Amino acid sequence: MLAMPWPANAFPPYRTTDADTAGAGAVELRLGVLRLQRRDSASERSAPLSRMNFGIGPHYEVISELEYAIDEHRFAEGALGFKWASLEDGRGVGVETLVLLPVHSALGGAGVESQFLRTRQHERWQIHGNVGVFYDPRSTDTERGWRGSVLAEFPRERFRPGLELFVKDARSADARVQGGVGVIVALERFEIRSGLHVGLSDAAPDIEVSLWFSWKWMRD
Repeated sequence: MLAMPWPANAFPPYRTTDADTAGAGAVELRLGVLRLQRRDSASERSAPLSRMNFGIGPHYEVISELEYAIDEHRFAEGALGFKWASLEDGRGVGVETLVLLPVHSALGGAGVESQFLRTRQHERWQIHGNVGVFYDPRSTDTERGWRGSVLAEFPRERFRPGLELFVKDARSADARVQGGVGVIVALERFEIRSGLHVGLSDAAPDIEVSLWFSWKWMRD
């Protein structure tokens, strides 16, 4: 399995995910080597970041997420959940639900986030849309609200450039709106994924950049 990896179809550096799964017995691993957010004159770095999916049958996968904050010297984010999705004839629907885990002692109880997923595929383009709700009591101020995003990709042989719009609106804070561009480069055994997002509202970081590597292994 380690000697013969395939490129993974997971979606960092984007926040939007597709209405498809890894496939029966497949493991998708995405490793973020750096994510840098800058707001006014302050910067926030996270590394490493990890996303791992394990396919169970043709329509289900288990999802895990973990992020480490370099400047705070501790884990900052963690989640565990599942996705159900069905993609046929270029049209897909799905549901993804994550339990938001308290990964250090300063955080409170666990939260939850759930999204409805849509995908439309064409020979020259793909569009993915997500919309859902979240409840997160881990910090001092409990966050609850909705989030939505749309991602358009334009596959060209080994390159998949994309454009994304992301919105997260919590009742206790102003809406966070970001627009971004990204590119996925498929090499023989792995993918390189990079993205650049800019803030379109005061609540969003001014700029955010990230770099990821992605692998996929299929069980024989």
